[in-house]
Amino acid sequence: MSTLAIVNAKLVNEGRTVATDVLVRGDRIERIGAGAVPAGAQVVDLGGKHLLPGLIDGQVHCREPGLTHKATIASESLAAVCGGVTSFLEMPNTTPPTTDRAALSAKKAIAAATCHTNYGFYLGATNTNLDEIRRVGPGDACGIKVFMGASTGNMLVDDPATLEAIFREARLPVATHCEDTPMIREAERRAREKYGDDVPMSEHPKIRSAEACYKSSSLAVGLARRHGTRLHVLHLTTARELSLFDAGPIAGKRITAEVCVHHLWYEESSYADRDALRGAVAADVIDVIATDHAPHTREEKARPYFEAPSGLPLVQHSLLMLLEQYRDGLYSLEKIVEKAAHNPAVLFGIEQRGFVREGYFADLVAVDLDGSTLVDKGEIRYKCGWSPLEGTRFHSRVLLTMVNGVPVYRAGQPTGARGARALEFRAS
Repeated sequence: MSTLAIVNAKLVNEGRTVATDVLVRGDRIERIGAGAVPAGAQVVDLGGKHLLPGLIDGQVHCREPGLTHKATIASESLAAVCGGVTSFLEMPNTTPPTTDRAALSAKKAIAAATCHTNYGFYLGATNTNLDEIRRVGPGDACGIKVFMGASTGNMLVDDPATLEAIFREARLPVATHCEDTPMIREAERRAREKYGDDVPMSEHPKIRSAEACYKSSSLAVGLARRHGTRLHVLHLTTARELSLFDAGPIAGKRITAEVCVHHLWYEESSYADRDALRGAVAADVIDVIATDHAPHTREEKARPYFEAPSGLPLVQHSLLMLLEQYRDGLYSLEKIVEKAAHNPAVLFGIEQRGFVREGYFADLVAVDLDGSTLVDKGEIRYKCGWSPLEGTRFHSRVLLTMVNGVPVYRAGQPTGARGARALEFRAS
C-alpha cells in the first residue's frame, strides 16, 4: 500500500482555506493536519500552493459507443484528469443510446478497462422505456436523463403521460434538458422561410429562445413539485428561468439547477444571460457548475446551421476557467469548490467523494494560482483535437491530479497510471 504525504498545502475545502498537510495511504485520506511522515512515504511539498478536492463534472459526453471517431471514454477522461476533474457522470445519447440496464453494463465494462477518472452513467429516458426507469436503482446509474426538448433519435420525451410517470416513479435523481420542441420547430420554420437552408448562426438565440427554455423548465419544476421528485435542471442559460429556483445551500433541496462553465465565460448570445447566471452562482440559486463537455470534429462544427451539432469540448480547462474568474473577483475559491466538487457529490449521493475528509477517497488536485497555462493544439487531449479556448493564456496551472490516491497527472503530463473506479451512489 503506497503512502503519500502532501505537505505545506493551502487546503480549500468545506468553506475554508487552511494551511495544512494531507496524508494519503492507499486510496484513502488518512490524516488532515500536521504529523510525522511515515517511513518510506513519498513527499509532495506544495510550498504554499492550493489543494482542492478533485472536481466532479456532472455532465459530460464521451461518445462511446458508436461515435468514437470524435471521442472515447479513454480520451475524454484523460483530458479530464489533466484539468483536475477526477470524476464524471456521462450522458446517454450515444449509439446505441443508453436506455436500458444492458447498455449501462456495456458502458461500465468499457470504463473499467479504459477510463482515467471515476465514472458514473445516466440512464436515458424515452417515451417507451418506463419499465426500465422503474427498475433502475443507485447500483445501476447516477440518474435519469430526460430530454424534454431538442433531442435526436428516440430520446425526446414529449408524451405527457410518460413524463408524469417518470417524475412520479423514478428512484434516482431526474436530470432534464429543458427546451420546448414545438416552439423550436416553429422558429426553425420561420428561419427557413427567411433564409432557406443557409440560416446564419446569429439566429440561434431566436430558434432556441428564452421562451422555449422557460416553458420547458417551468413544466419540469411543476412536475417535480407535484410529485416530490429529486429534480436537477441542466445547463440553465436565461435570467427568467432563475425565478423557478430557491436560493440557499443544497442540503435539503429537492429541486436544483446547474450552469455550464462556458455560459459563465462567454457573452455572445442574447439569451445566455451571463451576468445573471454569475450572480445566481454567488447567491446559491444555481447549485452546480459543470461543462456539458461535448466533443465534435471541426468538420462537423463547420456544417450549415441545421446540420452542425451543438456543444463544445471543455472538460480539460474547466477548472482553469473558474480560477480565472476567481482572479477577476467573481467567486471565492471556496465557492468554486462548493459548486464543482461538494455539491455534485451531495446531489447525486456519491459515496465518500467530493470533499477532503479523513477516510474519504483521495481524489485531489493541486493548483498554482500564480502559474501559467497556454491552451495550444499540442497539449489538447480531446480526440476531436481542438478547443474553443485555443490561444487563451490562463494565469493558473494544474500541478497534480490524484484519483483514488494514484497520481495520474503531474508536472504537466499524464503519469500513465490509472486509479479510476466506478462511483457508488446512495439512494436519493
